[in-house]
Amino acid sequence: MSKIRVVHYINQFFGQIGGEEKADHKPEAREGFVGPGMAFQASFKDKAEIVGTVICGDSYFNENIEAETEELLTMIETFKPDLFIAGPAFNAGRYGMACGSIAATVKEKLGIPALTGMYVENPGVDSFKSKVHIVSTKDSAAGMRDAIKKMAPLALKLALGEPIGSPEEEGYIPTGIRVNFFEEKRGSERAVEMLLKKLKGEEFTTEYPMPDFDRVDPSPAIKDITKATIALVTSGGIVPKGNPDRIESSSASKYAKYDIEGIDDLTAEEYETAHGGYDPVYANKDADRVLPVDVLREFGKEGKIGKLHRYFYTTTGNGTSVANAKKFAAAIAKELVSDGVDAVILTST
Repeated sequence: MSKIRVVHYINQFFGQIGGEEKADHKPEAREGFVGPGMAFQASFKDKAEIVGTVICGDSYFNENIEAETEELLTMIETFKPDLFIAGPAFNAGRYGMACGSIAATVKEKLGIPALTGMYVENPGVDSFKSKVHIVSTKDSAAGMRDAIKKMAPLALKLALGEPIGSPEEEGYIPTGIRVNFFEEKRGSERAVEMLLKKLKGEEFTTEYPMPDFDRVDPSPAIKDITKATIALVTSGGIVPKGNPDRIESSSASKYAKYDIEGIDDLTAEEYETAHGGYDPVYANKDADRVLPVDVLREFGKEGKIGKLHRYFYTTTGNGTSVANAKKFAAAIAKELVSDGVDAVILTST
């Protein structure tokens, strides 16, 4: 039996090209394995061989999704693969979106099995879990060994057309697809057993887990808004012209803080949006449409609010991981409290 031919997709970091400064790296193809492909190759033993690796910078892919998906697909197809693996991407949002997108496209258009791996909060999970198997990984590359330990066996099963077990058995994130199977005990009996365990305070596993919603209690109303300092924070990507801090257009890994002291209007000559998830035309013509500095300045002059805070904070929200969003919020909130800000207006797209 000939070995299964595998093509592996990785980003610029795992391709050993560079970090964020190389995120605009254009697609390239290499013979054999690169970076984490070595560990995959070792796990496959004599059953499969990584015949080619395709590499693309995270920013370059996410800023050119349609064109680069087709270009990468052509590169992948030249290797005549039987199996495609992307990542793992862990909690890197742009990398996760790229892995999910190209894996789903390979599966659909080339008709071969595809697999990727991500942390459960990676935005790529919600976007692609119903289209391609995504192995659940830890949130950083420190979990590479564990990820490959789960991904390699599942990849071989997919390539060989073997039956795939449940998410719990195989380690992948639930796809939302239900499969009929036979249980030894009927549903009513299992339900009563779970209820009794719950009443006794014993551990039990539900057969229908409910989503875990992150709810935030609203803060009390401001007693006197005419004396309040109001700050602006946006996920709409408003930045000074040229995007000096290079905030990513999708799956942001950073936020920025800008001084607007003495500025009453965000003009098209000085401000723009870095956001890649909506039509930027109207925001670029007048950034106040996303970040209402002009109106709040008027309110300040009219005595409707105390004043507008000297700084605004900005990032892009599309594809940004929940973990990064929480990290940004905690850091920004700490500064705002320290600066004596009374309230925040959060704007989006």
